[in-house]
Amino acid sequence: MHSFGYRANALLTFALTILALMCAIASFSDNFNFPSPSAQIQIVKFNWFQKQVHGNDEVSLTMNITADLQSLFTWNTKQLFIFVAAEYETPQNSLNQVSLWDALIPTKEHAKFWIQTANKYRFIDQGSNLRGKEFNLTLHWHVMPKTGKMFADKLVMSGFRLPEEHR
Repeated sequence: MHSFGYRANALLTFALTILALMCAIASFSDNFNFPSPSAQIQIVKFNWFQKQVHGNDEVSLTMNITADLQSLFTWNTKQLFIFVAAEYETPQNSLNQVSLWDALIPTKEHAKFWIQTANKYRFIDQGSNLRGKEFNLTLHWHVMPKTGKMFADKLVMSGFRLPEEHR
């Protein structure tokens, strides 16, 4: 006859093994989801484009963001973290990224949206490299699962240009 401690240990070990196996299967099942998100970002206007006291360029802009990210949600998705970044080149750096706006999307019902917003974070370049600069607006997302690894991807929208003169 086995003791109570021995039986409790066997039951707990079995339960934890089944839980670990279920988590692994849940994480693996995300590999069979092939999402097709869509998004569009339009610049409504440049609120200001100025040179700071220290010589750095600063931009404030208003954007229309339209996105349908519902296909990123599965039964294993806890939430999405999304952000819009401005990406451009300068003589010093081949890639500069400035985060302009971000949000958490808690449910699939909130993953289809339209918003008009000014940049939440300051768009500043170290130097005066922004005048007339072409740049991309990129929508990045991170899928945060209930269990398993996080997935990240992005949509790049190109063809934007900053004004030639400070306003």
